[in-house]
Amino acid sequence: MKNRNSKKGFTLVEIMIVVVIIGLLAAMAIPAFQKVRQNSVHSKMDNDARQIASAAQQYFLESNETTVDSGYDSVTGTIGAPLSSWVKIVGQKYTTFPDTLNTTATFQIDHNLADGARTYNSEGQKQ
Repeated sequence: MKNRNSKKGFTLVEIMIVVVIIGLLAAMAIPAFQKVRQNSVHSKMDNDARQIASAAQQYFLESNETTVDSGYDSVTGTIGAPLSSWVKIVGQKYTTFPDTLNTTATFQIDHNLADGARTYNSEGQKQ
């Protein structure tokens, strides 16, 4: 004979404890994920700065010019002529990117996911 008053399942307290534990784990994980994402954006910005500065330096050496337009398109991330001979594409959606580069001046790159613009020297090294 089966017991019809059998109580199986979880109590409300047990379910609430599980929800609190999941909430605590999420509260610890979300900031860590955001930090990783921001570090990734910073690395991309640093790499793009080195690429664009290297292309500009190569242009300066070959043309005996001291300034050059970057021709950056923020939608596609493409670089226009004359620098497109050395670098075709960089990151997309930069909110600040140098319009012109020269042999001695610094330039800035910024992205909406970064915590502010980063400044680079004419060789693409972070200042």
